[in-house]
Amino acid sequence: MWLADKWEDYRLIDTSNGEKLEYWGEYLLRRPEPQAVWEDRSCRELWEDSYAHYHRSNSGGGYWEYKKKSLPERWTINYRDLTFNIKPMGFKHTGLFPEQAVNWDWFSELIKNSDRPIKVLNLFAYTGGATVAALAAGAEVCHVDASKGMVSWAKENVISSGLADKPVRYIVDDVKKFVAREIRRGKQYDAVIMDPPSYGRGPSGELWKIEDELYPLICDCIKVLSDNPLFFLVNSYTTGLCATVISNILNLTLQKKYKGKVSSDEIGIPMEKKDIALPCGLSVRWERESND
Repeated sequence: MWLADKWEDYRLIDTSNGEKLEYWGEYLLRRPEPQAVWEDRSCRELWEDSYAHYHRSNSGGGYWEYKKKSLPERWTINYRDLTFNIKPMGFKHTGLFPEQAVNWDWFSELIKNSDRPIKVLNLFAYTGGATVAALAAGAEVCHVDASKGMVSWAKENVISSGLADKPVRYIVDDVKKFVAREIRRGKQYDAVIMDPPSYGRGPSGELWKIEDELYPLICDCIKVLSDNPLFFLVNSYTTGLCATVISNILNLTLQKKYKGKVSSDEIGIPMEKKDIALPCGLSVRWERESND
């Protein structure tokens, strides 16, 4: 497992009975966690001392129960030199997936060591964790997401991280349509990051099902890669596609054209109160080998 174990402002304290207990900066939150199927709750007093507790409804969705009035509407946390705006929002989320820090570190080193300008295409880019990390590493980024609100949040994260003067383009659009237009325009990128949902809809109702759409999207993304691409990263949270399936896609497409190396693993976060790690999906990476 690739572990996001370099955090200081985020801490996963404990998991049990379908929930997790986390410090986001100084604020302790209690949220649902379907992977935590075990019944082993440590530090019981902390579980009852959270600032907010997200309760999932049996009919879908849920709500936040705010237990301490001192919890602000939003606040910031840092990862290395990056700053992110955190806000409890609908369906348990806070605006950041901390396990992705292990990928930020990986591609940031590739960008810094490339000794050339790197253009990154970040698809399903959400609130811009990967965008901020790539900009900080010295890349130019095109940030694409179907949600106007998430793109606005990404802009706030870029500004908070002191990167407002860096080369970044924000696009609110359906990812498939945008990539198709970039192909027609002859645009090229040196790296692609994608974090596709299992199921979703674009800004005009465009349907996305990962089992049907991932392979053709990756094929289209290869058409906008430069002659000397640096890396390609696919994240997945769905249980429908295992790492081998996505690795096979990259081996049959990207690897066949450019060679290099495909690797995959679960990504996760270590727990403070248990000598185990929480799995948080998987990542499949391709990188151009230096001697190619």
